[in-house]
Amino acid sequence: MQIRPATEADHASILSIVAPVLAAGTTYALPTNLTNSQVLDFWLAPTHTVYVAEESGEILGTYYLMANQQGNGSHVANCGYITASNAQGKGVARQMCQHSQLQAVERGFLAMQFNHVVSSNQRAIALWQRLGFDIVGTLPGAFCHPDLGYVDSVVMFKTF
Repeated sequence: MQIRPATEADHASILSIVAPVLAAGTTYALPTNLTNSQVLDFWLAPTHTVYVAEESGEILGTYYLMANQQGNGSHVANCGYITASNAQGKGVARQMCQHSQLQAVERGFLAMQFNHVVSSNQRAIALWQRLGFDIVGTLPGAFCHPDLGYVDSVVMFKTF
């Protein structure tokens, strides 16, 4: 698998991966009724550096890297990751997270923070912990899950 910067030619694949996840409303605190254009506007925002994970010409996942905050908080990175449904459980998210950390260090970030990891997303939390992230805070009832109702979100952090 190769992880590389996304190009305009990847937009349709990125949309096909990201749109269903955002519409499901189980992991991202975003409206679930975004148009395709709005999904791409979010994922490809000017503040995001977007990458894709590709194997044999197929895009298996995508992530963005950005500064978590501006100004005096801009030394901490933030990322969003989504793996294609047909590639889940194959190590794509792990490789994207590892790649993002290398990219963050190369860009001069000193740490990475995930602001709003939904507590019901146990696979992601466990993976991020295996990759060295700590839960540094819990936001009680901060996410309204479409099936589970109000659930906690956690803030995760790793210093490089």
